[in-house]
Amino acid sequence: MGREPRSKRGGASRLTMQDIARLANVSTPTVSRVLNGSPLVTEETRERVLEVARTHGYAVNRNAQKLRHARTNTVAVVLDFGSHRHGAIGDPFIFELLAGVSEALSIRNQDLLLSPPGLDDARAFRDFFQARGADGFIVLGQGTRDAMLRNLARENLPLVVWGAVAPDAGYCAVGSDNLAGGKLAAQHFLAQGRKRWLFLGDTRHEELRLRYEGLRLGAAGHPDVTIELQSIPSMAFTATGDAVTAYLAQGGQPDAVFAFSDTAAMAAIGSFRARGLTAPRDFSLVGYNNIPPTAHFSPAITTIDQKTDVAGALLVEKLMQRIDGGRPQSVMLPTRMVVRET
Repeated sequence: MGREPRSKRGGASRLTMQDIARLANVSTPTVSRVLNGSPLVTEETRERVLEVARTHGYAVNRNAQKLRHARTNTVAVVLDFGSHRHGAIGDPFIFELLAGVSEALSIRNQDLLLSPPGLDDARAFRDFFQARGADGFIVLGQGTRDAMLRNLARENLPLVVWGAVAPDAGYCAVGSDNLAGGKLAAQHFLAQGRKRWLFLGDTRHEELRLRYEGLRLGAAGHPDVTIELQSIPSMAFTATGDAVTAYLAQGGQPDAVFAFSDTAAMAAIGSFRARGLTAPRDFSLVGYNNIPPTAHFSPAITTIDQKTDVAGALLVEKLMQRIDGGRPQSVMLPTRMVVRET
């Protein structure tokens, strides 16, 4: 029998790759290949080495691995904190996207670094990438940063964006058909016989601008329909509710509301209710995203559904292609109307 592993001799030190090699009767380079996932090892040898490692509690030092390889195996996921009051994001939709990205990265044994501090301009992105903080970036929400993202794309930084898909953007984007979403909302309002429409959202965001444009296109040919735009500078729930309350206090009387998100739709319902107005009796309402609470809210919210179940996997797949030197194409996901009580 061979010598007892050093990890069991009084706990003086942890098991090393040399110990594993001796116990598994293979070479140390073979152990290294197994632990690094190399395909140049037979399945039988891989299982024997991993069994020895598991039995003796060997843990791979991932930080040391990163230093030995050209890649960090880390992806930075950047949220649009700037579009929310005090940088506090409370929209469940963002976290659904984030969960999908996290799952897809874990399958690929990639680490997720969530919104590194200070990534608020192009220089910060460049510096972080050049310092090998991450292999690439997944940006969840363009916000008002489209110009910056275009600049980064021209500088060949590996990034993929969840947001509006534009053929001239220069960067790969995954997002829903926002223009079609706006048209679907218009069809719903027309079917309900509504004439005074209100759009809630900051059209400096390309996604929201397209939804507003789709709503306007949907109203074309109906001269009796008017559309008001109420800009909401912050996407936070309370800020949206305050903006709608102020709008109603100034005499606004819409009979249809298209909100930039489902949480915004919920905030709007509260503001209307405070004035004795309810949906669908006094107004029709359409949200966006189809987050789970919309089906259980009172009243249940009519909304535009995006295929977020595949979004996370697509974002990660596109970024991996980009990191590997490819030129992945943007993807526009379909939208559909989910009609409920509003």
